[in-house]
Amino acid sequence: MAEAKGMNLSLKIWRQAGPQAPGSFLEHQAKGVTPDMSFLEMLDVVNEELIRSGKQPVEFDHDCREGICGACSMVINGNPHGPQQATTTCQLHMRHFKDGDAIVIEPFRARAFPIVKDLVVDRSAFDRIQGAGGYISANTGAAQDANAILVGKKESDRAFASATCIGCGACVAACKNASAALFVSAKLSHLALLPQGQVEREERVVNMVAQMDAERFGACTNTGACSASCPVEISLENIARMNRDYAKASLKRR
Repeated sequence: MAEAKGMNLSLKIWRQAGPQAPGSFLEHQAKGVTPDMSFLEMLDVVNEELIRSGKQPVEFDHDCREGICGACSMVINGNPHGPQQATTTCQLHMRHFKDGDAIVIEPFRARAFPIVKDLVVDRSAFDRIQGAGGYISANTGAAQDANAILVGKKESDRAFASATCIGCGACVAACKNASAALFVSAKLSHLALLPQGQVEREERVVNMVAQMDAERFGACTNTGACSASCPVEISLENIARMNRDYAKASLKRR
């Protein structure tokens, strides 16, 4: 039986030599792509061919390639992480494309995510926002009994769902205003819903929202594009909770 030749794809990839350099889309060919390849494995094949030809490979972020870390951030045909819902780029497989397809690949676009090179952006603004959240107050010493701090099932489920945010930035890339409200609200909610997060709750929301604004993210206008593009499907209810907490904390400070 003859071996399958695989798919041939036409790629338009954003190429930019550095933060201050002009960028543009360049065409690249991906040949012999198999349906079981992940999107990043397909780019690996393209880069191997570029290197053999003496050309610069395409720079892109990746780490675990298991859909956990969120490093594989790129916009594929206008969709952060690609066309499959609740899927990171590294877990997007080429079976969702067909032979002869044209695919446009570009970095996450946001003023707060400056381009480093090609498809790589600097997302350290997220780190600074989390740093602004500070710490929680907790008693030290021997571990408490498992039932010493009672947490309701609904609250624990919501806290866990919020904590699954991987901080990839797809919400920012999907938002027409480049808002980071979904990310920030998820990081606030997973502590706001638990007893351990109550002592610094008001200070935390004020500081993290202030840092979000300082990083020049846009305002949230509740279009829902952020949640729809989120690879772990973070709920919009987190944004509502953040807004309520911020309003209460601001009124108290006045």
